[in-house]
Amino acid sequence: MGTLTDVQLEAINRERGARSYPTMAAEVVFIGRHVYESRVVHDGYTIDDVIDQIASAMEATAVALETPTMTAMENLALRSDDYGNSVRDRIIFECSARYPRPEIFSVVPKGDRIKPKRPPTK
Repeated sequence: MGTLTDVQLEAINRERGARSYPTMAAEVVFIGRHVYESRVVHDGYTIDDVIDQIASAMEATAVALETPTMTAMENLALRSDDYGNSVRDRIIFECSARYPRPEIFSVVPKGDRIKPKRPPTK
């Protein structure tokens, strides 16, 4: 899928080390099942929307978040989406299934108060 920058990897591994978790590699894997079910099926985003969210959250300027329960990064720059929102895209990694490579588990457009209109369910 891509790679973390040296700065991002160092920050993530420092945070993981503080919690006694093993360090990760820079190469990022993407399977996509959870992202698809959460953002496309549940929230109504298009695949192109999700690609924009991932690309933003993986930008070189995105920063590692210090959290007690997950490994994540967020682009602190606001991005205007196609629905009238200004969002900060956050990516959450799953770090055990493909160890030592982090896997993109989820992406969240923080601040998406206006959601896409979903087609009616049958």
